[in-house]
Amino acid sequence: MKRLIECVPNFSEGRDPAKIDAIIAAMSKVPGVYVLDHEMDADHNRCVVTLAGDPDAVGEAAVLGVGKAMELIDLTKHTGAHPRVGATDVVPFIPIEGVTIEDCVALAKRVGNEIWKRHRIPVFFYEAAATRPDRTNLENIRRGQFEGLREELKHNHDRQPDVGEPKLHPTAGITVVGARKFLVAYNVNLNTSDISIANNIAKAIRFSSGGLRYVKSMGVELKARNLAQVSINLTDFERTPMHRVYEMVKREAERFGVVPVGSEIVGLVPKKAIEMAADFFLQLENFSPAQVFENKLQAALIGAPIAATDGKLATLARPFLDAVAAPTATPGGGSVSAFAAAMAASLGQMVAGLSRRKKSQAEFVDQLSASLDELRLVADDLAQAVDRDAWSYDAVMAAFKLPQADAEETRKRDEAIQASTKIAAEVPLKVAESTVALLERLGQLEPIAAASMKSDLQVARYMAVAGANGALANVEINLEGLADVSYVTSMRGKIAELRKRLN
Repeated sequence: MKRLIECVPNFSEGRDPAKIDAIIAAMSKVPGVYVLDHEMDADHNRCVVTLAGDPDAVGEAAVLGVGKAMELIDLTKHTGAHPRVGATDVVPFIPIEGVTIEDCVALAKRVGNEIWKRHRIPVFFYEAAATRPDRTNLENIRRGQFEGLREELKHNHDRQPDVGEPKLHPTAGITVVGARKFLVAYNVNLNTSDISIANNIAKAIRFSSGGLRYVKSMGVELKARNLAQVSINLTDFERTPMHRVYEMVKREAERFGVVPVGSEIVGLVPKKAIEMAADFFLQLENFSPAQVFENKLQAALIGAPIAATDGKLATLARPFLDAVAAPTATPGGGSVSAFAAAMAASLGQMVAGLSRRKKSQAEFVDQLSASLDELRLVADDLAQAVDRDAWSYDAVMAAFKLPQADAEETRKRDEAIQASTKIAAEVPLKVAESTVALLERLGQLEPIAAASMKSDLQVARYMAVAGANGALANVEINLEGLADVSYVTSMRGKIAELRKRLN
């Protein structure tokens, strides 16, 4: 299976293209690494580079980029609107395909240690790789920036780096390395140069001060354009989409008598984020990702099933049906249960999407739009669980095939079987938990959905019940092979609670 990650190193240089070209050249030398994009900002004095490729190759490229940045960037001479603590300020790793967030955490730890070993630049770990809760958020590590942190490390032992000596590299500072989900860097520009207004709006929308979940934001002065900017990081664009953030910035700006004059995306953005924004702002009726030409073309080229609106549903469903029908252990009942639940969530999306177009449901538009976003997220997660269930069972089968020629090999084989079987039980349990919550969410949708959608909503609930019961059956069959009595007892307790919620 192909393994693919993204890495988005941020370098504290946005005004000298020659330096950035040299840094990119150093990273590009590693086979299997693709430089997808780079974006420089003179006001921020910062460059964001997007790499993708095999995890080990991308990790090596990141280490080389940090070394070249150390040679070329002197933070003692650096000024810019964006906070920074390092010549290479931050290096996040993001799972894309065939890689988990845990894999990216392990890679972040290896890369952090290599940065110190080769370049003697201290390293802090953040987000999923954080070693302490207070270091999860990048802004906590950046507090005081390069100059403040340099002084504070002299006497505050609580702010010592995770790797390396408790002092900054004299010109390159420190580097923050981590693992996270896909982040969208999204900025909104205002028709004012008053930075205090941008700061007030940023405070209103960011989660840490009571705003939107998954939003980090700050005010930035764009001197070259004589504008103030609300600079935003969306750490989960599916749960808090760009369009919702833009609308809140717009409403907050009105309180100060200003308006947005444009917005920008820094670096790359998932196509899904744009599709969600288009659906919201254009109020497209019956919109489906299958209406996007590139999506349809990709599906035709690789045979991937996507939602269809042109009468070819049977053609698109056939690959999964054939895979289930094949005389192989996977995909099996667990995958089918997850698929049934994903279908329930998708049908719920249809009900919410159509209902919010009805004049009769005009008073519920905001609630229906929120339900649509939530159900889309649930459907995506359950669709991914179709593969997760198959992979977890394949891991159990692989464990059974391990050698057992002597006592040590037999011990390792037994441990592998037990460990993989626990995972094979936990995957359908998560499906069951998500599906029971989905069933409850579908019930909440009933009083605000259009009357004409009643039968569709009923079918969605039937599918959810089937998916949940199927998933629980798969949990139970895996528990029969486990020797850990306390673990089995705990899991059976969770099953009983879920069955109560189903009835």
